[in-house]
Amino acid sequence: MDTRHLVDREIAPLIDLFPRVELDSAPIADIRAKAAETYAILPPPVIVPEALSVPSVHGGPDIPVCLFRPETIRADAGAILHIHGGGMVMGSVRLMQAGPAMLAATAGVPVVSVEYRLAPEHPFPAPQQDCHSALAWLAGQAETIGFDARRIVVAGESAGGGLAAALAIMARDLGGPAIAGQLLTYPMLDHRTGGEACPYANPTTGEFIWTRAANRFGWTALQGDYRADDERRGWFSPSLADDLSNLPPAYIATGSLDLFFDENLDYARRLVAAGVPVDLHSYAGAIHAFNAIPDAALSQRFNDGLLAAAAAMTGPASG
Repeated sequence: MDTRHLVDREIAPLIDLFPRVELDSAPIADIRAKAAETYAILPPPVIVPEALSVPSVHGGPDIPVCLFRPETIRADAGAILHIHGGGMVMGSVRLMQAGPAMLAATAGVPVVSVEYRLAPEHPFPAPQQDCHSALAWLAGQAETIGFDARRIVVAGESAGGGLAAALAIMARDLGGPAIAGQLLTYPMLDHRTGGEACPYANPTTGEFIWTRAANRFGWTALQGDYRADDERRGWFSPSLADDLSNLPPAYIATGSLDLFFDENLDYARRLVAAGVPVDLHSYAGAIHAFNAIPDAALSQRFNDGLLAAAAAMTGPASG
């Protein structure tokens, strides 16, 4: 189905900025190089980060992270662990600093963004373990950096949003560190989407930016030889988690034309049914990565909502 006429007119130029790439027909190095050219449209960060390296708690290599410190850190507030997007196979903190820098500057809290290992070279559970290790490190830095360890929030976009959701499940299952909230921007949650087992049949989603074919490639790369048939399946693909209870409150933002629209709404519904507070926002006419057009009205509404949620979730704990 041709859906270009449904795309918000201010967002539509994004379609030509992100030309269609057949991920399974090019070497992964070429895919990442092409993606790096696209990420160059992002604005420079409003905060210059500190490059650090943190230890793995899962026996893996040290993990590079970027620490964004706002000029003034809010008293008694928390911190944010940010996880970048890229379909599980591309992207990097170095190339995608604008988002976490803006979170830090606007929420007035330190933000740490994780340079997790990418698939297919490093399939599940390597990326999840890197994110969990970064969370463990951050939780131990409350006194040094200056924040409330009870108010750590996980945040991410696309694949990063999926990893943030997975991290919330993983941290619950492993007994910590505690997470105060989830900021999930069009999160990549369901490995079935776009494949033969896809439970969604929406003809208006996924035509642009991140397609069904791209999604199959990303999830196949992440899955490797993992069968997704044990108790870790929700860490791999959060939509497969049987139990979503006792997870932190979630803010979920998605677009009505995004490939992830249906899985995002379904996940929100299941969270609510499990007793988890959910603030859900769907933007009409929005395709994947729509907020890369920062001056569009949709993007401004999205940014206002996300930044308000970040400030509230990291705010002083009651009691």
